[in-house]
Parts: sequence; C-alpha cells; structure tokens
Amino acid sequence: MKVAIMAAGKGTRMLPLTERIPKVLVKINGKPFLYYVLENLKKAGFNEFGIIIGYKKEQFPKFLKKYGFKAELIEQIEQKGTGHAVMQAKDFTKNENFVVLGGDNLWSASDLKAVAKEDELNYIAGIEVENPEKYGVLITKNNSLIKIKEKPKEFVGNLINTGLYKFTPEIFSALEKIKESERGEYELTDAISLLAKQGKVKVIKVKDYWIDLGSKEDIPEVEEEIKKCAE
Repeated sequence: MKVAIMAAGKGTRMLPLTERIPKVLVKINGKPFLYYVLENLKKAGFNEFGIIIGYKKEQFPKFLKKYGFKAELIEQIEQKGTGHAVMQAKDFTKNENFVVLGGDNLWSASDLKAVAKEDELNYIAGIEVENPEKYGVLITKNNSLIKIKEKPKEFVGNLINTGLYKFTPEIFSALEKIKESERGEYELTDAISLLAKQGKVKVIKVKDYWIDLGSKEDIPEVEEEIKKCAE
C-alpha cells in the first residue's frame, strides 16, 4: 500500500527554527524528524512513498539523497489545508487504497501496519489523552466513526485523532464535495465526516505510541520519547 506523507506546511509554531527549513526536517537527536517517520514506515513493510511538499521544497531532494530514501515528491503549490494536500496525491495513489499521515507525527511500525487494512472501509487512528480539548475528538459507536468534534469546549470523550489514516479512493470524491473552512482551508476531516455519515469509517486505537512534534517547546520531550522508542 502506498503512503502519502503531508509535509508542505510552514510550521509557524516551530519558529524561528522553521525560518530556514521545513518543519518535518527539524533535527531531533541529530536527524531530521522525517527520517524517523520513513524508517518506521519501512520497518512496517511500506516502500512506496509520496511526500507532499511546499514550503522550502528544494530541501527535500537533498534530504532523500543524504539518508538514502526513495520517494515521489508531490508539490502542493498553495497550502490550502490538509484536504487540499491529500487531493494532490490522487495521481500518485492510482485509484488504490492508500495510507495518509502527517510528517510531523510518529507512530510505531506495528501501529502503522495495523491501519493498512485491505478492505473497502476507511480507517482513522485514535488515542486516548488527558487533554482532549486541544484536539479533534472522535465520537464513535461500535468502533465506527460518527463524527469528529474539533477542540470541544465541553467534554465529549478523550479519544482523539492522531492524523494517521487509511483511505479508499472514495476519499477523493468526498474531498471534491467539501467547502473551505472558516480559516480558508479545505479540511481533510470534513471529507472524513462525509464518509462517516455513510458508515464507511472505522476507528483503530493506537497501541504503542504517538509522538506529535507540535511546537518548539515540544522538542526536548520528543527527543526523549524517540530515544525510548529506539531502546
């Protein structure tokens, strides 16, 4: 199964580190974060990668060459949101099931493998956290997704979206139906919600770990967590 990795954003919460480099290439324990993402994907058995690039795009060929990875680079000329980013991967996925993830997040090889189910359903990987109000909360029934509640002010559950998905080609027709959000972006979660209404989205719980490179302040903790995972 092919993997589309979203890596086009500027990473404003990582400033000033991202003034000169894309967020996913910020170094963690001496290596770009994307290195760990691709290594875990390879351990999980994936070998066809499409990296959706935009900001500081010229740095990605150098990264791939230096660390010996092979990937198709897919340019998102304008950064119009996660839904728009996935739309750019339509030619790459060639009407097959595929995995999508954010390049600034890390999952274990076994959790990555678990999401890649060869069936006619779509999957979203969730994890239970103590501060769900900071994320998109997954409302489920019998492991099926009912809806995603973004940053809820009142408690609706603690199972949140980690940004790891398996999609069927149906995601593209759903993406064509969504409109720009309030922040002027095409949100991938809006398209997922359309499929959820048709009962076509299942939720899988992350069993090992989910490491989110959110902001500059997260780096020391992220470095420690990645060291632990490598032990």
